[in-house]
Amino acid sequence: MLISQKSKETIDACRFCWMCRHVCPIGNATGQERNTARARALTLSLVERDAAKLSDVIDNVYECALCGGCTNNCMTGWDPVKFTKETRLEAMQNGEAPEYINKLVDNIAECGNAYGIKEVPAEIDEIAAALPTVSDTLLYIGTDVKYKVPEYAVDAAAVLQKAKINFTVLKNEPDSGAALDFLVGEAEEARQTAKACADALSEFKKVIVLDPADAKIMKHEYKEWDIAPDCEIVTFTKFVAELIVDGKLTVKKLPIPATYQDSFALVRDLDEVEEPRVFMNACTDLHEMLLNRKELIWGGNTLMAEYLPEVIKLVSENRWTNASHVGAKLLVVASPSEYAAMSAVKPDDMEIMSVPELILASL
Repeated sequence: MLISQKSKETIDACRFCWMCRHVCPIGNATGQERNTARARALTLSLVERDAAKLSDVIDNVYECALCGGCTNNCMTGWDPVKFTKETRLEAMQNGEAPEYINKLVDNIAECGNAYGIKEVPAEIDEIAAALPTVSDTLLYIGTDVKYKVPEYAVDAAAVLQKAKINFTVLKNEPDSGAALDFLVGEAEEARQTAKACADALSEFKKVIVLDPADAKIMKHEYKEWDIAPDCEIVTFTKFVAELIVDGKLTVKKLPIPATYQDSFALVRDLDEVEEPRVFMNACTDLHEMLLNRKELIWGGNTLMAEYLPEVIKLVSENRWTNASHVGAKLLVVASPSEYAAMSAVKPDDMEIMSVPELILASL
C-alpha cells in the first residue's frame, strides 16, 4: 500500500488492542467485530503484507464514520482515522473504490452535491433573495443543509435577524469540499473544490458556518492545504453562544427536560466543548447523556445513509435510546446531517430540534 509510514505504523500497532471498541457507533450498531478500529487495522495489515487485496476489504474501510471516537480513546496516541482516510484515497486513485462511492463522487462533479439533486430548494433561494447582497458577514449554509434540511437554514437566518446581525447568503454557494474529503481523502479534486470555496469566503470579513463538518474542513484542512481564506471563520454554535452572553439574544428556558447531541467535528476537531452548553443551559433543563463532550457517540449522517441506510438507522436509534435513559424529552442536535438522520427515526414520545430551532423557540 502507498499510505504514509505513520499510517503503516498505526496499522501495526492498532491491531493488538480493544480499548476503543465500546465507542465505535458503527460497531455498536452492527455488533460486528469488523467495524472496530482494531479489526480494520488487522485487515489492512493483511493487505500491506500482500495476504489480501484491497478491493476485497474496501467496503469495510467505508463503514467507518471518521468520527474519531477511537482516536480520542486511544491511550497510546494512534490515529485510526488517518489510515482510514489514506486508504480511501489509495483505493480511489487505483480504481478500487466501491461503485456506490464512485456514484456519490460523480454526483458531486455533476450536481455539486453527493445526493445527485439538481435543483436548489426554493427555501434557499428565498433566503438569499430576502437578504442584502452586500455585507461583511456571510452565513455559510453548506451542502447538507441546502439539500437535506433547508429548514435549518431558514431558522438560522431568522436567529441572526432577531439579533439584528447584518449578513448575506450566497445564492450560488460553493461546496466546501467536506463530502469529497470524507469520500476520497486529501485528493487534488477535494483540494480544488475547497480552494474555490476558500476564494469565495475571502470576499467577507466574517463567515458564520452552519455545519460543523464544513467548519472543520475550513479551519483545519484549508490551512494544511495552504488555501486558508482571509476571513474570520466561526461556527454557528459558538456565534449564538456569544450572542446570548452579550445580551443580543434574550432567551428563556423551555419547560421540557432536554439533552444535547455533541458534534464530533465541534468537540474533537475544533475543541468547542462548552460553547453549546451556554445556550443549552440558557434555553433548557439540560440532562447530559452518559457519553457526552469528547466521549460522545455519533448519531448518524445523511451521506453514509446513501450507501448504508439500515446501519445508519440503527446508529441513530441507539443514540435516541441514550437520550431516553437520562429522562430527556427533547434532543437538540448541532450537526444538520446528524439532525436529519436522527429525525428520520424519532420516537413518538420525544422531540428533536436543531440549534437554530431551539433558539427561536426560546426567544
